[in-house]
Amino acid sequence: MTERIPTPLEVERAALRRRQSVRSVLIGAVSTALLGAALVTVVVGSPGWERVRDTFFDAAVARDALPAVLTGLWLNVRLLFFCALGALALGLITAILRTLRGPVFFPLRALATGYTYGFRGAPLIIVLYLMAFGVPGLRLENTPSVLVLGGIALVITYGAYIAEVFRAGIESVHPSQIAAARSLGLTYPQAMRWVVLPQAVRRVSPPLLNDMVALQKDVGLISLAGPIDAIRAAQIATAQTYNFTPYIVAGVLFVLMAIPLVAFTDWVTMRAARRQSAEGDR
Repeated sequence: MTERIPTPLEVERAALRRRQSVRSVLIGAVSTALLGAALVTVVVGSPGWERVRDTFFDAAVARDALPAVLTGLWLNVRLLFFCALGALALGLITAILRTLRGPVFFPLRALATGYTYGFRGAPLIIVLYLMAFGVPGLRLENTPSVLVLGGIALVITYGAYIAEVFRAGIESVHPSQIAAARSLGLTYPQAMRWVVLPQAVRRVSPPLLNDMVALQKDVGLISLAGPIDAIRAAQIATAQTYNFTPYIVAGVLFVLMAIPLVAFTDWVTMRAARRQSAEGDR
């Protein structure tokens, strides 16, 4: 087979698109540089910049606080992993309970609905205080540690949000697919497992990942209950130095930790949009 030779018109169009792409990149780079220079000029030229720099951006204080903040960040990473698994499992179970049909399942639907309504409206910090300080006050035997109770607060709060995401995905699958699966001899649980849930999870992957990004930030609230995570370590360093730079160090580390997940979320979102566009074209 001979290789197809593009026509002169196609070559001209390709060259025009390349020139337009280069021109767009250059314009974007120049405009970004000008905006950044303007912002730096305004901030650095302000009367109180030197005081703010010494209070929030002290390199020596940041260097001294970094080891302790990194050690605390490892606690945040572990907490994020287990809380994400727990919230996903709780959200999926709750969503399935809310989609059950039949009067016999009404108590389960009512319980799942009340849970999602209540914890979607309750501020996370109040749930955290209630679990971390209220539950130990009951003086029950084998009460978990404050760290575990704080993790439970994160799980039950985010589980309510994730449940609604899963439920939206489940209900987006047309009922005819369940009917077709049942006609092939599958039970309702089997139809949910093999037909509905795979489609539902694929459709709601972007919002699920966005919830994970939000959870990644909120695991820092565990410091309010006492465990020494990155935020708590920064607070201790700030109290010792009377300088807020350790908080900036902790914030930068949280941002760096979130960048891979945010980038993956954007990639999944764009991939899903391209898939829907391709399906629409067909």
